[in-house]
Amino acid sequence: MITIKRTNSNDPDFISLVNDLDKDLWNRYGTAQLEYQPYNIIENLQTVVIANTENSPVGCGCFKKLETDTVEVKRMYVMPEQRGKGIGTMLMKELEKWAGESGFEFIVLETGSGQPEALHLYKKQGYSIIPNYGQYSGMKESICMKKILLPPETE
Repeated sequence: MITIKRTNSNDPDFISLVNDLDKDLWNRYGTAQLEYQPYNIIENLQTVVIANTENSPVGCGCFKKLETDTVEVKRMYVMPEQRGKGIGTMLMKELEKWAGESGFEFIVLETGSGQPEALHLYKKQGYSIIPNYGQYSGMKESICMKKILLPPETE
């Protein structure tokens, strides 16, 4: 059974998964990854989610405020041996729900052309490709995407 927990960037499981993510990105992009490293630093963030299976962390993601009405997804990762089980979808749905509960209207993200499985996941979740924003403008490996968040359900 897969469970999702909300936590923060000090969570040791998050730190470990992000280290695995960084190794994966380095393997995919080599020295080009150096250009992205300054934008991947996550500190003192209270909006982290971790997927666990059998009490072992297998995936993570987080978001941070980008604009008044927009958050940016960062550090999305599912361990390679756990991919294809719906974990990425569960993580994204929880991030979107949390962002909506926090009053945000839009969610954006950046992924790379060397991550076809991530691109597939985001398109499947209703994200549309947009012009590269902010620090990703002019970065040829970057693909930026956006989605309108649904308002939180009222009881």
